[in-house]
Amino acid sequence: MDPLSIAMLAILGVLIFFMFRNSRKRKAQMAELRDQMVPGVEVMTNFGLFGTLISNDTVSNSAEIEISSGVIIKVHSQTLAKVVVEEEAVEGAPRSVEEAMEIANREAAERDSASDSSEPATQPEFGEVTDTKATEPTEAKKASE
Repeated sequence: MDPLSIAMLAILGVLIFFMFRNSRKRKAQMAELRDQMVPGVEVMTNFGLFGTLISNDTVSNSAEIEISSGVIIKVHSQTLAKVVVEEEAVEGAPRSVEEAMEIANREAAERDSASDSSEPATQPEFGEVTDTKATEPTEAKKASE
């Protein structure tokens, strides 16, 4: 056999190895998710509906979810995407988009006030036209002359 055929077979073997490895990993994740799906946990469906799992019937592949007090819906059990877990909040991290925007605006105002008090910038701002650079030849033009 020539080296090219050996290399092609080796690449094919590596691809098959990764295909089986990913399949096993996906099955393990699904088994872990099934173990977490017990009545009473907060779940999210594939279509973004949150609720509390009331019952999960493996024979008929259906699950009952309580989305608000007294409102129970029946969905296919494969639509249960994940178990919702409360994550611990990181100190100083924004809790919402509005809070993140407020922090960003405050930091931008602090930067602007700090740059206004310092000496003016020697570089032009984006979109600003300066006449001094237009009259001076660039390094590339100097090198070509």
